[in-house]
Amino acid sequence: MSGPTATRREWIGLAVIALPCLLYSMDLTVLNLAVPKLSAALKPSSAQLLWIVDIYGFLIAGSLITMGTLGDRIGRRRLLLIGAAAFGVASVIAAFSTTAEMLIATRALLGVAGATLAPSTLSLIRNMFLDPQQRTIAIGVWVTSYSVGGAIGPLLGGVLLQYFWWGSVFLIGVPVMLLLLVLGPVLLPEFRDPQAGRLDLFSAALSLVAVLLVIYGLKRIAEHGLGWVAALAIVTGLVVGIVFLRRQRALAHPLIDLHLFRSRAFSAALAVYLLGTLVVFGAYIFIAQYLQLVLGLSPLAAGLWTLPSMAAFIVGSVVVPLIARRVRPWSLITAGLVLAAVGFAVLTQVDGADALRAIVIGSVIYSLGFSPVVILATDLIVGSAPVERAGAASAISETSSELGGALGSIGVAVYRGMMATGIPIGVPPEAAEVARATLGGALSVAQQLPHHLRVELLDTARDAFAQSVRLTAAISAAISLTMAIIVRVLLRQRTSS
Repeated sequence: MSGPTATRREWIGLAVIALPCLLYSMDLTVLNLAVPKLSAALKPSSAQLLWIVDIYGFLIAGSLITMGTLGDRIGRRRLLLIGAAAFGVASVIAAFSTTAEMLIATRALLGVAGATLAPSTLSLIRNMFLDPQQRTIAIGVWVTSYSVGGAIGPLLGGVLLQYFWWGSVFLIGVPVMLLLLVLGPVLLPEFRDPQAGRLDLFSAALSLVAVLLVIYGLKRIAEHGLGWVAALAIVTGLVVGIVFLRRQRALAHPLIDLHLFRSRAFSAALAVYLLGTLVVFGAYIFIAQYLQLVLGLSPLAAGLWTLPSMAAFIVGSVVVPLIARRVRPWSLITAGLVLAAVGFAVLTQVDGADALRAIVIGSVIYSLGFSPVVILATDLIVGSAPVERAGAASAISETSSELGGALGSIGVAVYRGMMATGIPIGVPPEAAEVARATLGGALSVAQQLPHHLRVELLDTARDAFAQSVRLTAAISAAISLTMAIIVRVLLRQRTSS
């Protein structure tokens, strides 16, 4: 059943909503470029550097559920503006950090502030666009803004780092957030759930701890292999998660309404979204590294070669809502998954002189394929929830995306496994451990070795990484094809409970 159609005011408001989304994805990608200059200036230890890079994503993931539900209670526009102000202030402090500890703290604050953006903006779209066809188009624009941010982040960051200090990459977001603070109160409607009770702080703490522990465990497995620390973190996180869910059943006003999961469309779309994020994230991380560390391209050149895949996703985001008017969502998602599997199959051919061509063609195909998966799954998740629960539904959607991203880093574990027995004899144990962890680490320690060892280690590491890319692409193709079969067989006719 269609709702009232949106007016010009809502479409202009959508442009305002796209601003923080664009910034959110830029901030996820741009810091990696600044690591060399940042390391030289602040001289962080290896553990501190890891926290500088990771803590932003960790706290976004851990805070999403709380922020989505908080928006339903205090007002989605109010939460968005509070988050924007906090993000702008934290960005300035991060840019002028004088110690590694100070930067870690400000990156943590940026993560908490960033967690307000995705659920607030997506739930506002649910309120502003009540007509299903218009909502699909609006979500397409919302998704596209993340893709554009991911594409221009490395390019803009590369230019800034060429002429300014490392902290300049954090200042990109300040003008954007100021613009949001000026235009938001004028163009965005306010909405809160009038029946919502008080926020249960204990539930908020449980959700934060559960998500953080699981993601930390998954990333540790990817970086260091399966060990007791990673296993303990994941098991403890799952136990805390069970306690959290049991508490939600007992509360009159839970942080998450578990009744949402009774909707077959909601649960199925959530599963597809999580698995889709898993395969896309793995490919994205590996391609960015392959272009720079194996093919030897500069960050700017690597960024330029990723533009075709971003452009393909943007084209898909524009076309999908138009096709969705005539084709059932699950049928379109199935076709997208099959197309994505074809793209990943092309990536399994990455090798030698044709590597760049295979990367560009394969990434364009899978980007086109995943555009209906991301847009329509998000639309089904948000559309399946009542308007007053849209904030919580949006938060669940984005948390599943973050978990999928953490699982996507499992590709790093493939590289580590292939390097386990490939380190040349004569490489010092400390250097060997760094080389096994990442290709970037291998390139770094190789510079300290004698010529013959350096050449042998670099050849081994690059070959292991290329094999990891091909194996990860094959796994991604298999997952995409399996998802397509499951969706086709089980869910084609079941878009609602």
